[in-house]
Parts: sequence; structure tokens; C-alpha cells
Amino acid sequence: MTTRLVLHPLTPAEAAYVAEGSPGPDALWAPDYPNDGDRAGARHFLEHCADTGNPQPFGAYEIRLREDGHAIGGVGFHGVPDDQGQVTIGYGLIPAMRGKGYASEALRALLELARAAGVASVKGDADLDNVASQHVMAAAGMRFTGEDDRLRYFRIDWTAGSEAAGEGGATATEGATGSDPSPQVSARRPS
Repeated sequence: MTTRLVLHPLTPAEAAYVAEGSPGPDALWAPDYPNDGDRAGARHFLEHCADTGNPQPFGAYEIRLREDGHAIGGVGFHGVPDDQGQVTIGYGLIPAMRGKGYASEALRALLELARAAGVASVKGDADLDNVASQHVMAAAGMRFTGEDDRLRYFRIDWTAGSEAAGEGGATATEGATGSDPSPQVSARRPS
């Protein structure tokens, strides 16, 4: 929970409704939620659940407004940490909620959750022309590490004994390039 938002961990049943684009019982969805990115993220989460079980806390979260409980987007991990303690994140908001600082606020909360769970490094990326998403990752404390012909890459690392995200211990990755072989599908605009 943040000052203005609740990150609600999606259950597989809730994710099925998001993937279908039809609200379930008791769902409070803002107009235009879910968008294509939210539906794709929910499908990815459901595939992960079917393959290896529910990965929570390293799963999908619905971003909800604290004031009225309406879902306005999603944020989450693309799976559990790898053997080096790294995870990849993704996020998105409905257009009417962009430009209000909600994405950075939600991402900071997700980074704090990752740090508290012992994650060593969080990666994200954005299309070259998606400057707003690049600003979101920078505002949340992630550092630019490189780019390729399609994407700009961001990352935050923590050292043993460091404080939570945004405080001591967050460092940029030296010498990182955009040629990272791991799949990166976060923060891209829906087609």
C-alpha cells in the first residue's frame, strides 16, 4: 500500500477475469481497464501459474486507487527470481491515469517488495520512444544500463545489508548493455 494506491496481488481467478476483459464479482474497474497490456500480463501470469504454480509474491498485482478501490492498471514480476536473484518487472496504467505519478509510486512499492523478499536485482525495459516509461523507472530509482535498436534497459541492484529501494545500497549496473539475453517484455506500449 502507498499513500494513494493499493497493490492487490491477483489470484488466478481474478487474473482470468482480467485476461477475458470482463469484471468478476465485486470487481471495481475504472473505465478502459483492463487494457491490452493488462490482459497480456494476466495471461502470462496464468500461464506461469499453470506451469509452476502461483508465484506470489512474484506475480501480478492490480493497481487500485486507495480512495475508491478502482483498478487503474497493473504492475508485477515476470516470474520468480532466477538463480542470481534477479527479476524482471512490467507495469502499465490506463491512459486517463497517466502523468499523475501513479506508475512511479506503484513501481517504487513493487521494488520495496522485491528488496524485502531478498531480490538482488530488478530489471525493466521500455521502447526507445516510450520516454514516459523511461522516466517512471528512473523516478523509482532504477538506472539506465544500455539500449539496443528497440529498447532502453534499466536496473536496480542491492548489496547485502542495504536499505530498501530508494535508500542506501541502490546502484547502477556497471558495463551493462542492451544485449541481455533474458526476455524483456515490460513497459511496452500495447499494439
